[in-house]
Amino acid sequence: MSTTADSTTRDAVPDSSPASAGPQNKAARSTAVRRRLFTLLGLALVALAAIGLIYWLLIGSKHVSTDNAYVGSDTAVLAPQVAGQVVEIDANETQSVKRGQVLVKLDDTDARIAVAQAQAELGQAQRKVEGYFANDSALEGQIAARQADVTRADAQIASAQSDLERARTELDRREKLAASGAVSGDELTQAQNNFHTAEAALAQARAEKAQAVANRTAAGGSRAVNAALINGVDPGQNPEVAAARARLDQAQLDLTRTVLRAPVDGVVAQKTVSLGQRVAVGTSLLTVVPLQDAYVDANFKEVQLRKVRIGQSAVLTSDYYGGGVKFHGVVTGLGGGTGSAFSLIPAQNATGNWIKIVQRLPVRIALRPEELNQHPLRVGLSMAVDIDVADH
Repeated sequence: MSTTADSTTRDAVPDSSPASAGPQNKAARSTAVRRRLFTLLGLALVALAAIGLIYWLLIGSKHVSTDNAYVGSDTAVLAPQVAGQVVEIDANETQSVKRGQVLVKLDDTDARIAVAQAQAELGQAQRKVEGYFANDSALEGQIAARQADVTRADAQIASAQSDLERARTELDRREKLAASGAVSGDELTQAQNNFHTAEAALAQARAEKAQAVANRTAAGGSRAVNAALINGVDPGQNPEVAAARARLDQAQLDLTRTVLRAPVDGVVAQKTVSLGQRVAVGTSLLTVVPLQDAYVDANFKEVQLRKVRIGQSAVLTSDYYGGGVKFHGVVTGLGGGTGSAFSLIPAQNATGNWIKIVQRLPVRIALRPEELNQHPLRVGLSMAVDIDVADH
């Protein structure tokens, strides 16, 4: 009996041997490790979220950036203002040039002939105007001479009137004496002829005065016409001389335009001119790119522009130099429209087949000249742009 009871008691007591305790401890430790890892992962995610939030609040919300940006410059096109044949070219593609440097020369033979002709025309105009001034004195003398003719005609009229009165008196006397026979018929006839002759002489004197007055009036008119050509200005400022001088200035200007110079400092690009080519006015010969005045057009999404303002600072990098070289600039303006609005075939958003697409607006950024001198850029290079909008 006792033996049986002891065996039953041993069966009821749990087995606490090392073989049975091992698996349980491993499971517990594994659960604890997983719990600890999940806790650490959660803490790490919370920390990353907190760091991201802090970064956004302190930095991210105060900056907008894009890599859709490109270098640009207001290029200068070299085009002739006079037609001619190219006789000399002193510019090559990629060559650096200075403002005023001679790049292209045209044949100036025709221009030199035009200058000589204009100089001759100016000399003729000056002499012609000097003749106007000399003629004024001559016309003044003519007026005085015609006035003398009028005075002389008045004297002749007075003399003719006196002769007529004397002839009338003699005729009246002889007519009275003829009735008594004291005067012969011949004497009466002679008196009548003298009277008629005196009448004709008076009429002639009056006609001569009328002619003298007309001549004086014509001389005055001629002087008035001549005075209109010279009054108010000296010979050097006379309209005819001024017009001839203007033609000479134009001819000399055309002569200087046969030499084409660089309009700005820069690099030669798009050279299309060749020696011996005859070019017309306005033909594009080459382009000068002023790299020292380069700027950047950054195309930001419309959702990024709420805080962008003129005058904000920007930091830029170029693939050309890498991230180690940073450029600093200032926002100088925002485009007047998006690229799609100014495209050759603009989008018609009023149609029924409409899909909203986030648009981009160009933002002009001016760069520092001293940085461009140290690290020159080229038109068309891509840039990464970061604008500080904290002071919006």
